[in-house]
Amino acid sequence: MQYKIEAPNRLNTVVNLPASKSISNRALIIYSLSGGKDLPQNLSDCDDTEVIIEALREMPEEINIKAAGTAMRFMTAYLSVMGGTHVLTGTERMKHRPIAVLVDALRRLGANIEYVGEEGFPPLRITGSTLEGGLLEIPGNISSQYISALLMIGPILEKGLELRLTGDIISKPYIDLTLCMMREFGADVEWTLPDTILVKPKPYHGRDYFIESDWSSASYWYEMLALSEDRDAEIRLTGLMDGSKQGDSMVKYIFSLLGVKTQFESKEVNVPQTVTLRKNGLCVSRLDYDFGSVPDLAQTFVVACCLMGIPFRFTGLSTLKIKETDRIEALKKEMGKLGYVLHDQDGSILFWDGECRQPQPDASIDTYEDHRMALAFAPIACRHPVIINNPQVVTKSYPRFWEDLKSAGFEVKS
Repeated sequence: MQYKIEAPNRLNTVVNLPASKSISNRALIIYSLSGGKDLPQNLSDCDDTEVIIEALREMPEEINIKAAGTAMRFMTAYLSVMGGTHVLTGTERMKHRPIAVLVDALRRLGANIEYVGEEGFPPLRITGSTLEGGLLEIPGNISSQYISALLMIGPILEKGLELRLTGDIISKPYIDLTLCMMREFGADVEWTLPDTILVKPKPYHGRDYFIESDWSSASYWYEMLALSEDRDAEIRLTGLMDGSKQGDSMVKYIFSLLGVKTQFESKEVNVPQTVTLRKNGLCVSRLDYDFGSVPDLAQTFVVACCLMGIPFRFTGLSTLKIKETDRIEALKKEMGKLGYVLHDQDGSILFWDGECRQPQPDASIDTYEDHRMALAFAPIACRHPVIINNPQVVTKSYPRFWEDLKSAGFEVKS
């Protein structure tokens, strides 16, 4: 399937954003560990959240989380402390995404986990039991989802968990989001040192919980506003919080460097409200940024900067190579089709110095089973029509994206 997308001449729309996938997935695991009876409110309707809901509801012998990396990591830790034996599996790509760091850490806590296939990769056979807990040391430069998975089971370990992170700590906002949500469900958890988190053996308690809208999904509308040639363009995004613990809320600051002004409807913090995006006429001539804390925003800014003619050097991208696809290679290849010559370095740096070549005629953008490739490349339509291959991948995080584009006046033709 392909979609050809063309933008309207005027961009003025209201978008009801999906709920945060990051918050939804954490809330579901914590809710289940707390013994809660009522599901959190306003859960995301994306694929990644749906597979966790189904797994927690049914708890079958074989749990297929499909392409949901978050679910694979969170459920690995969760099943280690719950009763029964389960096989945790996923798509062919999932079976090639490393999980050894998390499995080794859980085994050191006493977890019973076996590899069904290739050592170090899913599927996993997990037999749950009561784990003692205690001191655990792991690298800080691994995916924050490994760290969050361990932290969330901490309160129900017999001795709690003292988690020491060695070396550089990346994606820290996602760790802090996990800690904040754990506290909201009654956990006693804190940073005791710059590299150490202490989780006391104090059980969670159930509570009503409302999920705010997703700042990651908002980033693509910021990108459209930045790329739009309508000087009076205005986009209103619902359900976002000022003071949000979502790491990707940084998008409002980074896009301010690319000419996008963010205005909240009130000065209240931690209250869902509508955010209005407009052009402010100011834009940097070059963007150097460390995306180590917010790697999921990298694709958005690579595409935006190239289309705006803004050279960049983006660092902190080491985790992009183990996402749904190798996002560094995917970005180089797909931007190359459009005539932009990108370079990478050390597996963690991507840069563009303004070098261009003749674009491929009638090029279409491959999405590599990666939702963020489709989401980040679709806004190119604000500069010229773009063709997206396998556009249905957006259901992983933003199922209504194409419908929202149509509501905003975009032509989306298959």
